Amino acid sequence: MSHKQNPAVVASQLAKLTRLRPSLAFVLGSGFQGLASALRATAEIGYGDLPGFTVPSVPGHAGKLSVGYLGPAPVLILNGRSHYYEGHDMETITFPVRVLAAFGIKDLVLTNAAGGIHSRLHAGDFMLVTDHLNLMGANPLRGFGRGGEAFVDLTSVYDLRLRKLLKLAAAAKKVAIRTGVYAAVSGPSYETPAEVRAFRQLGADAVGMSTVPEAIVARQCGLNVAALSAITNAAAGRNKRPLNHEEVLAAGRQMQSKLVEILVEFVELYASNRR
Repeated sequence: MSHKQNPAVVASQLAKLTRLRPSLAFVLGSGFQGLASALRATAEIGYGDLPGFTVPSVPGHAGKLSVGYLGPAPVLILNGRSHYYEGHDMETITFPVRVLAAFGIKDLVLTNAAGGIHSRLHAGDFMLVTDHLNLMGANPLRGFGRGGEAFVDLTSVYDLRLRKLLKLAAAAKKVAIRTGVYAAVSGPSYETPAEVRAFRQLGADAVGMSTVPEAIVARQCGLNVAALSAITNAAAGRNKRPLNHEEVLAAGRQMQSKLVEILVEFVELYASNRR
């Protein structure tokens, strides 16, 4: 398990795997796997071969780390994530983020599939996360999160510079991108209509079961964070049909081409802004 592992040791293993030292990394959630196909990979390794990483048990999460080029820039991609609802503790599911920080990653883009709570959000939309509500009932820094700063300031979790680049990338590809607050719940059951109404009253625009623990740990580690949600369904109470994971994955697949266009353009802008 991750609590028995040292992020620096695993980062050293990655350093032997590749000569590339990217500053940008992506975590791919459900429906975002197309980005991994666009990567010109120079090195890959399964999570099962990385100490402290757990292999996801949920369909749509490949469980593979890849390093290579996306457009002109070297990037690292975590293709899939493990979730709190799979039975792992918070330290385990956020351990990969600590490894990324130890490896030298500076900027992290988290992606997820989410249900649209706000009436303006529909299946097929993209939402850039501006803030979050942690409704998971746990915090990854409980116990002081491996001895780092426990009282992390979360006033501005989601980096303005990265958000601006994602907006510019979407505009360049003529893809509408909305902004909003992401509510994270523990899952794995979907929310009730009453819960969705309550989340809306609290200010949530979309709801999902990931991302927030990673964002908190990333900020503790000093990483700049952005998060992009693919709205794959209307949340409970806004949808007359029962919710199921297969529909979420199907909706994600339909959004793949636009998603890849946005993120490849984002990497282009990211690289040019660092020159």
